[in-house]
Amino acid sequence: MKERYFLYRSAVVASLAGFLFGFDTVVISGAEQSIQALWQLSDGMHGVAVSMALWGTVLGALLGGWPSERFGRKRTLLWIGVLYLVSAVGSALAPEIFSFMFFRFVGGIGVGVSTVAAPMYISEIAPPNFRGRLTGMFQFNIVFGILMAFFSNSLIRGSGDNDWRWMLAVMAFPALIYALFCIGLPESPRWLIVHRRNRAAGLGVLKKVNPGLPTTELERLADEIEASGNVPDNARRGKGVSRSPRLLKPLFLAFFIAFFNQWSGINAILYYAPRIFEMTGLATRAALLQSVGIGITNLIFTFVGLWLIDRLGRRTLLLIGSFGYILSLGLTAWAFATGRFAIVPVCIFAFIAAHAIGQGAVIWVFISEIFPNRQRAAGQAFGSFTHWFFAAVITLLFPVMAGALQPQMIFGLFCGMMILQLLWVLFFVPETKGISLEKMENKLHGESISL
Repeated sequence: MKERYFLYRSAVVASLAGFLFGFDTVVISGAEQSIQALWQLSDGMHGVAVSMALWGTVLGALLGGWPSERFGRKRTLLWIGVLYLVSAVGSALAPEIFSFMFFRFVGGIGVGVSTVAAPMYISEIAPPNFRGRLTGMFQFNIVFGILMAFFSNSLIRGSGDNDWRWMLAVMAFPALIYALFCIGLPESPRWLIVHRRNRAAGLGVLKKVNPGLPTTELERLADEIEASGNVPDNARRGKGVSRSPRLLKPLFLAFFIAFFNQWSGINAILYYAPRIFEMTGLATRAALLQSVGIGITNLIFTFVGLWLIDRLGRRTLLLIGSFGYILSLGLTAWAFATGRFAIVPVCIFAFIAAHAIGQGAVIWVFISEIFPNRQRAAGQAFGSFTHWFFAAVITLLFPVMAGALQPQMIFGLFCGMMILQLLWVLFFVPETKGISLEKMENKLHGESISL
């Protein structure tokens, strides 16, 4: 443990971007009904207001690869903290709906960039046998942030007419602490070697994160990293990942893992958890407490997922999660259809557990592993953009769907999408555990996709 302190410390600090991500995206669940009532928003306008952070996230994910490549992973992580801080203060003080949406949008940009920069940074400093659990700490901190947001909301709720403002303002404190911690981070060795052509500096970081590795092995690893950055490719000249045939499989994998992640309904359930529980007849206070239960369940099973990810592998966890999704969502739809509302909280908790072990534990690790060194930032941005685009669409539409459709139809739709995910995992998803990033590039380039 002591000899790997530098590695663990660096990974933990970078992963704290996930805490801010989880807190920022879910804290709105405790405030959204107060905001709708305060500014008398229609269902459509309410959906726009609540989803505004996600549209910022879409933009942040789309653009997040550029600062990560141009200025480095470390500086990008630092500015993420600044964006979160500005968003927390601005949202809490917003005098009307449009300024509120603007500052939520700013926070969303921070979320989007964090899903590009943080998993990529951790995957680039971590040895192969630690990469899954260390990169997975980003997801752990996401769910820890979600839990703290639910818990904070339940404590602040009822403290006054402006309780929702305090719910949003609380995040300013961890945002400031995170930004200060980022100052002490080392730069990614792969960014230094591939993008800065600074082999000596990259070797220095590699030595610190691989204590005990012989000098000859470190030199060999640096050679592999340099070679991966010298692929004669369109993307080598900085011209978009979509024009490189060797990236078709990683793009295919990144798109669909992100697509199915959101069509499970995870963000709709997290954002509107109190409202969903109120559909079963629970009072507002009880619904908020049930939401805290979601956060606790998410945290516990994320621990399980991180413990398993380097043991069973990414593909196996996706399979386990898919079966859990299908069972829990199917039962939720059945419970709403038959009026057996008492089992809905149990089914929702089971859904959260399936997500935490499967997609939740895997998605950011998997996307950060499958792209070549030179195109990793752009590839990570593509996967994050896909994830957040569909998250924004579903969050935007959910209030309208909830008003126009029966709950069983909504959960039935999500269940059907998870059946498709199961088929995708079975036929298309490769295993990535225990393989260096450079060898992963060769493995995926040598395989084809049968469509």
